Formats: sequence, C-alpha cells, structure tokens
Amino acid sequence: MKGWFNRLKDGLSRSSTKLKSGVGGLLTKRKLDDETLEALEEVLIASDLGVSCAAKLAQALANKRFGTEVPELEARAVLAEAAAEILAPVAKPFTVDGAHKPHVALVCGVNGSGKTTTIGKMAKQLGDDGLSVMIAACDTFRAAAVEQLAKWAERAGCPMVSGAPGADAAGLAFEALEKAKAEGVDVLMIDTAGRLHNKTGLMEELQKMVRVLKKLDPAAPHDCLLVLEATVGQNAHNQVETFKEMVDVSGLIMTKLDGAAKGGVVVALAERFGLPMHAVGVGEALEDLRPFDAHVFARSLMGLED
Repeated sequence: MKGWFNRLKDGLSRSSTKLKSGVGGLLTKRKLDDETLEALEEVLIASDLGVSCAAKLAQALANKRFGTEVPELEARAVLAEAAAEILAPVAKPFTVDGAHKPHVALVCGVNGSGKTTTIGKMAKQLGDDGLSVMIAACDTFRAAAVEQLAKWAERAGCPMVSGAPGADAAGLAFEALEKAKAEGVDVLMIDTAGRLHNKTGLMEELQKMVRVLKKLDPAAPHDCLLVLEATVGQNAHNQVETFKEMVDVSGLIMTKLDGAAKGGVVVALAERFGLPMHAVGVGEALEDLRPFDAHVFARSLMGLED
C-alpha cells in the first residue's frame, strides 16, 4: 500500500503539475527581477493561492534570490517552505476532550462536500483509537445521506440515531445527545443539512440545533467542523464566511483534493481565516483522510519529494 505522502502527492498532482509548469516556464534562463516576480505572483494566484499568499510566497523567493537566475527545483523548495510557514499554525489534528462525555462535534458543509463520508471515516478512525462513537443523521431532507451514513456506521461498528424523512433536525440532535449521555459515549458526531440555496432556513435550523444541544450541555457543541471540497477553489472562502455567520466554526476539513487543480486554496484559507485545518482527504478509501501536516502538504503541493 502506498504511504500517505505518496497518496497525498498523487492526490495533489493536478495542482502541483499546474504550479510546476507555471514556475518552470517562468524561471527558465530568466533573472528574478520585478517583472518575473509579478508574473510569478500571477501563476500562484491562478493556482488558487489568493493575492495575499501569492505576494508572500513570491517575496520569500525574492528575499533569497532576487536578481539571479533560480533553478526551478530550488524555487519550488523556497515556495514550499514559505507555504509551510503559513500552514504550520493551523495544522491541528482533531482532538476529543475527555472532560466532555460525549464530546459533541457538529459537522457542517454544503451538499456534495463529502461531509457524510468524512463523518463515517472519522467515526471509524476514532473507533480504531478506542473511543466509542455515536452518529446522529440530522440531514433529514436527504434520504441518501442517511443511507450512506448508516453504511459507514455499520462499518465503524457504531450506533446511529436517525428519524423519519423531514423530521425536525434539532429534535433529533437533542434525542441523540440524550442517548449518547445515557450510554456514556465518548464522541457524538452530528451530520447536518447543507442547502445553501435556502440560507435563511439552513441558518435557523443550525442555530436551533445549537440551542437545543445547550439545554443538555451548555458547552455543546464542543466543535463545529466545516467540511469543504477542494474542487470549488476560491468559492471555499465564501462557504467559510457563510457558515461562520451561522455557527461558531472551530475547524476545517478539506476533501477531494485529488479531484482538482485547486489545492492552493488550503494555503489561502489558512492565511485568511486562521482556522485549524484538522484533516485532508485525497480519495474514497478510509486511509485517504488523514490529519493535516503543513510540511508534507506544502511539499506535495509544489511537487517535491518529502
């Protein structure tokens, strides 16, 4: 089986290929002058790193090699190091606080972001770490989401609380927390709806869910995790903004990095929001969701060996 670095590198190959060709084409037999730096920033912006991050990365290269010809490999190494510096403060694995029983994680994200699969993978991984997990299927509008969660719950060997289609999501979350408390469960993961076209309704539903959870545990939810898919690129910024208006987003999980040339957005999100990036996903398999590592990610993004 491939190691994680190689899977991540493969997953980010679309992003790294785009960056490698852009940076390589730019620096071939050319001195790093103001004009080249400006063009480099444009390459980085086109790779979804965002204006501010692109400027920082280009400046890092200028600080070391301005006025000289820079070998492409060295340039990518310097850019990777600068990206890792931006990412390092947000590389924080998801941790369960044993002081709360259960530790309640409300999982948000637009439909199609990989939210349901992420919950299933996390439940399995937490279970493998010796923690007892319960899943609450509170996206009651999508029968497919409930069915998919049920399969993951079975695979993870953990109980799932669900209701009839269209059932009150907040009521279901309350019921799940009651049950999790009664059974002494370590972690309660709550799936939620993600219908952004009906933002007002979704906001009311999520905020009601938070209110009813607090009736049973004033500190709950202990985490609000936002699942984003890399294929949306810069639109991920809008999703973070929107969900931050609705709930107190505590951390991010990025999925589907293997499906897009937009991996640079992870760096841009880190710089703009400073929210913990708990994990990244590069495929459908259980082992394709792993804790986020700033150094490994930055080097994979720039197409470098670890």
